[in-house]
Amino acid sequence: MSSARTFAAQVFSRPQSSEGLAWDVLRIAAANLLLILCAQIAVPLPFTPVPVTGQTFGVMLIAVAFGARRGAIAAALYLFEGAAGLPVFQPYGLPGVARLLGPTAGYLWAYPAAVYTTGWLAEHIASFDRSAIAKVQWRRMLLLTGALLPGQLLIFACGCAWLATTRGWAAAIALGVLPFLPGEVIKIAAVLAVTRTTETATRP
Repeated sequence: MSSARTFAAQVFSRPQSSEGLAWDVLRIAAANLLLILCAQIAVPLPFTPVPVTGQTFGVMLIAVAFGARRGAIAAALYLFEGAAGLPVFQPYGLPGVARLLGPTAGYLWAYPAAVYTTGWLAEHIASFDRSAIAKVQWRRMLLLTGALLPGQLLIFACGCAWLATTRGWAAAIALGVLPFLPGEVIKIAAVLAVTRTTETATRP
């Protein structure tokens, strides 16, 4: 294995055997569990029905760490679990399937597509490992940031559009987008830090 191969490149391969399939299932389960744990980090805000949560951090992290296919399956499974009444969603809000019809439903429904988009872009960025640009770490991190942004934009666009159906566009942007932008910057930085640390630790 090349010393320049990243953690992301290691986990994106498709299973080739029954043993590989079992490992694939374990990875999906791990991604699902990670998203559930991140969702439990939540802080309600008095002026908006949308709380600050660790869910979008989890979405970005599983996309980068587990890839487009596995991550999207894990995110879809997360929605099914929540709809079935399992306590996987952030703890503030409507229970069960009602959450998927409530004020924050648009954000939740966007998760599988956002994970797939981010994961797909991250996989293609991993192909830069064999090029000179990968040897300049800040450029790799800049490329990875570019992979993270479209997924986040998709989540906010869907969340805002759904919220606008009951609040109007101006209120939806004021309540569902603007208060969360500083936090998203911090989450992106955290994902980059985790990715960089993991790549360094797994490099032979």
